[in-house]
Amino acid sequence: MLLKGKNAIVTGASRGIGKAIAIKLAKEGANIAINYSVNDNAALEVANVVEKLGVKAIVKKADVSKLSEVEGFVNTVLNELGSIDILVNNAGITRDNLLIRMSEDDFDQVMQINLKGVFNFTKTVSRVMIKQRTGKIINISSVVGITGNAGQSNYAASKSAVIGFTKSIAKELASRYINVNAIAPGFIETDMTSVIPEKMKEQMKAAIPLKRPGKPEDVANAVLFLAGNQSDYITGQVINIDGGMLI
Repeated sequence: MLLKGKNAIVTGASRGIGKAIAIKLAKEGANIAINYSVNDNAALEVANVVEKLGVKAIVKKADVSKLSEVEGFVNTVLNELGSIDILVNNAGITRDNLLIRMSEDDFDQVMQINLKGVFNFTKTVSRVMIKQRTGKIINISSVVGITGNAGQSNYAASKSAVIGFTKSIAKELASRYINVNAIAPGFIETDMTSVIPEKMKEQMKAAIPLKRPGKPEDVANAVLFLAGNQSDYITGQVINIDGGMLI
């Protein structure tokens, strides 16, 4: 097992990409701390799958945009597991609309979860990893953060900022042997993308050289690589998981 005995936090782990990441890391031996904000049952279902794989699961609700809740979450993980080796900042939301129709609240909510949430968890966990002098931090961005997208100015801005944040923190933490990287998924089949009109989905598929949308497991595979020892000489990078969309 690539991650036997390691302890990982996965934010937004109750569904979609986060769920796939939690299960993938657990299959390779990592204990998983499951962060979620809404669906208790879904989070418990993920924990049940994780525990059946023979590792420990911690389930705790926390709003990633609130530093006090994040600190409480991290303290719980430390008390129960003793260390934090891997942090996956996956939690994210969309509030899509054209700029002239977008409310201030829709802009603020997306920035609070998608960007400030990454700041809160990274700031809190990095203190632990600095003392350990080891750690892997993986931030889930988006290809939209690279290309932009009409109707998603708030989401694109938040995900672009995550890339800049990743590169900056990678430089700050490298001397403490902490690797910080980002993954930019393209069109991945999740609950978040299920609301896209079928006509638009077909247009998106046509623009993908591999001619299919990705699956959450495709992103989870990349996270596993960045979380393990094979990536020890990689930091400050952005890996596109997009079927070739940005070629």
